[in-house]
Amino acid sequence: MINITKLYCDQITPGDWLRYGKKEGGEREGEVIPKKASERRPIVVWNITRECNLKCVHCYNDSGVAKECNDATTGEAKAVLDDLADYGVPSVLFSGGEPLMRPDLFELMQYAADKGLRVVISTNGTLIKDEEAKKIKHIGVSYVGISLDGIGEINDKFRGVDGAFERAVRGIKACQAAGVRIGLRLTLTKKNAMDVDRLFDFFDANGIERACFYHLVPSGRGEGMFSDDDLTHTQSRDVIERIMARTKAFRDAGKTTDILTVDNHADGVYLYLKLLKEDPKRAKEVWELLTWNGGGMNSSGVGIGCIDFNGKVHANQFWGHYDLGDIHEKKFSEIWSNNQEPLLKGLRNRRGYVKGRCRLCKFFDACGGSLRVRADLYFNDPWAPDPGCYLTDEEIGIDEAKIAEMKECNEIFEMPE
Repeated sequence: MINITKLYCDQITPGDWLRYGKKEGGEREGEVIPKKASERRPIVVWNITRECNLKCVHCYNDSGVAKECNDATTGEAKAVLDDLADYGVPSVLFSGGEPLMRPDLFELMQYAADKGLRVVISTNGTLIKDEEAKKIKHIGVSYVGISLDGIGEINDKFRGVDGAFERAVRGIKACQAAGVRIGLRLTLTKKNAMDVDRLFDFFDANGIERACFYHLVPSGRGEGMFSDDDLTHTQSRDVIERIMARTKAFRDAGKTTDILTVDNHADGVYLYLKLLKEDPKRAKEVWELLTWNGGGMNSSGVGIGCIDFNGKVHANQFWGHYDLGDIHEKKFSEIWSNNQEPLLKGLRNRRGYVKGRCRLCKFFDACGGSLRVRADLYFNDPWAPDPGCYLTDEEIGIDEAKIAEMKECNEIFEMPE
């Protein structure tokens, strides 16, 4: 995650303790601030069910109604939560499918909270009414992330169900009324990039505390969206510029909405380059934060992991095509601790694996090669350059000599425009 509010606008935000190793930033009593980002235990995204009441076109795991899965029983799930708590993970994020379609969700969330785990829900929000929101508050859920990919009809087209926007807004308001901390999650594509200003207006009008703009990762039902709906590199730059401008306007107006971008660490480098021109002193501070975090180096396979609705463990929620192990057969902690597993070994030692312009990029310490799964999905090679990187060769220090080196090493990859 690239926290625009923190990095560009120099505001303290929840999560700074974990993301940047800072004492401030919403840490709970008793939580240990990591000395190094590489030493963090993973935030675990748990696709607790495959059932879903919507038909989102970009669903990364192809969830829906009556889809086959091998999800954990209540007893098995509690054993997993015992293991996660003992292993010291900072948070468990219940996702899906739609997690509220799992009958024992509230029981499992209460169990997790009682074990001292920070509990988060990732939901489409359409099933949250006043009663559900009050239960969420009572359990002590830290955060509810509600997916919203545009205003009105734009969102409903993404979600594949008419009225999804109105029901999601109802869920937002129910959570707010119950005092539950919420945020919105939005995936950027050609269909909604023009809606960024309307979305910020919505954040403002509805008192939204947090919003995360995700770059597209074409997995699951979104597999074919790279060519059809993913933003061009020029469009990505334009959208990030607009997000930064609106975030700064929020700051200048005294608002505290926390704005982040997700799944493309090039955003951090782009922000740094912008600050070099606008405020070099602040740029130096941001560079220290970015390099402490390490970008992709300390993300997938290190600071985030996933358990899917079949019990399979993955390096993140988009690595559904590569299994690390199965919680029906072995504890998550044991699976995650296997530093000799080929993918985990590579993800945790990226410098010796990445190729092409990512390997030679002068900003590798801040970006860490960004999202390896997007490289794998696009180039069929997890160590190829991230095709989502919209920075130019000139910006990242790729000159004629480095191009010649890439040719000699057979590391030239044709990037999308």
